[in-house]
Amino acid sequence: MSIGARIWRLTLGLVLAFCAACSGSGDTAGSSADAGKLYVIKFPHVTAPGTPKGQTAERFKRLAEERFPGRVRVEIYPSAQLMEDSEAIEALAFGEVQMIAPSLSLFDRLTPKFQVFDLPFLFKDLDAVERFQKSPAGRALLGTLEDHNMLGLQFWHNGMKQLGGPRPLVHPSDAAGLKFRVMESDLLQAEIEAIGGTPQKMAFGEVYQALQTGTVDAQENTWSNIYSSKFYEVQPYITESNHGYIGYFVAVNKPFWESLPADLRTGLEEILAEVTEWGNARAHEINIEDRQKIADSGRSKIITLTPEELAEWQTAMRPVWDKFRDSIGPDLVDAALASSRQAP
Repeated sequence: MSIGARIWRLTLGLVLAFCAACSGSGDTAGSSADAGKLYVIKFPHVTAPGTPKGQTAERFKRLAEERFPGRVRVEIYPSAQLMEDSEAIEALAFGEVQMIAPSLSLFDRLTPKFQVFDLPFLFKDLDAVERFQKSPAGRALLGTLEDHNMLGLQFWHNGMKQLGGPRPLVHPSDAAGLKFRVMESDLLQAEIEAIGGTPQKMAFGEVYQALQTGTVDAQENTWSNIYSSKFYEVQPYITESNHGYIGYFVAVNKPFWESLPADLRTGLEEILAEVTEWGNARAHEINIEDRQKIADSGRSKIITLTPEELAEWQTAMRPVWDKFRDSIGPDLVDAALASSRQAP
């Protein structure tokens, strides 16, 4: 099903979801009937269990079930075992799953605001991203998709993106003619076009085989994803560009969440806040560890850019800002830029 068709179905489904929420509405503060009820939270995602998202999701499951025994069961489905991220977005809106954490890039058909996270070289590091996400402008983004039955609760980090390819990518001209896998994002497509590459939108679970068979030549990803998905085995060169950010929008099905007893909902939100702090710090550590593992493997050569070479990439990708700034919202871009420029 195409993205457009999925969005049409999402919009149509809001009426059904609203009716379901109304028919099930009542005293959300809890009742005697709620006392023995088990609430099941299905949480699919596409990354491996050892990735930042995989580890944080498992920590959420453990703490939720420890603190609310017999009342909550969290079912984690990693590595696209249940569905791909684009399918999970639709499933959440329809209440078929209760929690998701897809890449922010995948929401650009529902709102252009999240494209701020994809602007190349906007954030210099994860600290800059986190300052923005904790700012009033960043926190306001959590409520952006409530009209689509998605209630945002937290942002989770993965890391900064690097460029992998079949040849050394030292200058932007080195990317000319290469077929790059990108997520289903118009901004990321424009980014690759800006450096002369050919973008191919593709689900995460298909990337390894596509690189192995030559369906695509190159990709952009974090150290943790490159290592856990073994992209380094089929990518002889990785350029340490830190040109973009991969993060996740942790969202729940709004009618389901609002139907929870108040004490349970509050407790789960507190757990999510706790694991987010832990997980975002762990994401930085995992990416450092996985970069070293890739270097130690000898399977892929890591290229470090000089300041002058890095500036070439920044210049080549800067037109993407001009193309998307107005649709994202100039004030939002400026708020993100201000967060990035602040001293730690």
